[in-house]
Amino acid sequence: QAVAGALEGMSRAEAARLAGMERQALRDAVVRYNAEGLAGLYDRPRPGPAPRLDEARRAALRRLVLDGPDVEATGLSAWTLGDLCREVEARWGVRYHEGHMSKLARGLGLSRQKARPSHPGADPAAREAFAKGGCRRRPSTRRAPPIPASA
Repeated sequence: QAVAGALEGMSRAEAARLAGMERQALRDAVVRYNAEGLAGLYDRPRPGPAPRLDEARRAALRRLVLDGPDVEATGLSAWTLGDLCREVEARWGVRYHEGHMSKLARGLGLSRQKARPSHPGADPAAREAFAKGGCRRRPSTRRAPPIPASA
């Protein structure tokens, strides 16, 4: 809107005020529009630090999370953010804060899951039998309500 107003002859100060932007920002947008056309108005990628894990290591991290921890080697039944931070530092020498590990995991298409507890002494056969047939019902110990006496 502001660029169109400025190009139609409106003063830049007035066009910027109507669009709710600074006059200098409007000037920069008009210059980019004049140089590149409509493509010049799109956001440009901003510079930032290079990722500390390259694409191959990110893919390996994703696979690591999806496979789950090695219970015998680590003693873990599920990954926590802290455990992942320690594992990444041990494997690749890159230290992450738990909050950044959370952002990294979301960027890999992963979401936080709550692990279901598993008792080490659980019997898999009993669990399977329960899953298939449920538990046996005990006979009810409640008495039937009394029948009212007829008058």
